[in-house]
Amino acid sequence: MNTLTKQPNQSINVGQTLVCLHCDEDRLKSALRLCIGFVSAVLVMLFPSFVSFAAEPQWVEQVSGTTARLRGVSAVNDKVAWASGANGTCLRTTDGGATWQLLKVPGAEALDFRDVEAFDANTAYLLSIGEGEKSRIYKTTDGGQTWKLQFTNRNPKAFFDAMAFWNPEHGIAVSDPPADSSLNAGRLLVIKTTDGGATWQQVSASSIPPAMHKEAAFAASGTCITVQGRKNVWIATGGGAARVFRSTDAGETWQVVPTPIAIGQPSSGIFSVAFKDGKNGVIVGGDYAKEAEASNQVATTTDGGQTWTLAKVLPKRFLSGAAYARGKDARLIAVGPAGTDYSLDNGASWTNLSTPGYHAVSFAGAAGWAVGEGGRIGKYEPAKSGK
Repeated sequence: MNTLTKQPNQSINVGQTLVCLHCDEDRLKSALRLCIGFVSAVLVMLFPSFVSFAAEPQWVEQVSGTTARLRGVSAVNDKVAWASGANGTCLRTTDGGATWQLLKVPGAEALDFRDVEAFDANTAYLLSIGEGEKSRIYKTTDGGQTWKLQFTNRNPKAFFDAMAFWNPEHGIAVSDPPADSSLNAGRLLVIKTTDGGATWQQVSASSIPPAMHKEAAFAASGTCITVQGRKNVWIATGGGAARVFRSTDAGETWQVVPTPIAIGQPSSGIFSVAFKDGKNGVIVGGDYAKEAEASNQVATTTDGGQTWTLAKVLPKRFLSGAAYARGKDARLIAVGPAGTDYSLDNGASWTNLSTPGYHAVSFAGAAGWAVGEGGRIGKYEPAKSGK
């Protein structure tokens, strides 16, 4: 019966009745809040990872349309990214990875594109690796519909590993020291362009410090070389030595410094170098022959690469690529074929993400992609809260 229905010879205080109903509703809400709080507290005590799990960033796998091994990736923004790899593979997305377009580079079917550097949906460079003429640089300005072969390595003993660009017109690429009697024997071979790749000029060998015995760069992710600002450039090495070559004049002159990254095998050393600004950077690596093992494989700098300090809490795996995610979820991301790790303190300590392995990673602001074996592509999903 409706308590507000007036009965004969019965008076009703409507105001008091409404107040009582409101009080009952408040008591119910209060009890519900207490119940929810109690259940949440129990979940946190019983499952301490429950809260952090919801806060962790993650890779969301996308359909690439290829099974080729991918080792190059370049994020442009949250919609546009390019990827590259074996068997002349080049991919592009313009819708955030909902679809990936397989692009054909004529005459490059047998090449291994270990690096791609893109600037928008239309403009990108590809670098293929290998001795002699297998090392090439291609460019497209129409979204991959056509490609121009801009550089072919004519030194039969040179082996180009990676490239980096300050802007669409100014770029630089590096080769291992050629094993011959040329002027570059025993020194890294560096070339640069100032006209959008129309011409590539070799940097004077005398301006590059000699390499140590069996020292070379790794072509694992297209990130053994990186640039920053208008003229800063760094090259990381491994094999016979784990060092960082540094230039502040766009590669005209160079200095080299040692690092604490472990060496000892031809397969060990630094595989990737990244910088957040002109002072703060990171190097990562390990031994690619021991993907699930690592020791002394991450170091950081706060002085532009003049000195390097070993991370205090190290990842537990080999790492082949590193990049800075920016924005609200700013953190340092490092990937390897055995998994992903991230750092919230500029590389001093690391936390593992239990995800499939990737070879290379790239960020444009907060938008990031990683690529790996069998055509695997993952798009970065930032932490929702907390971490």
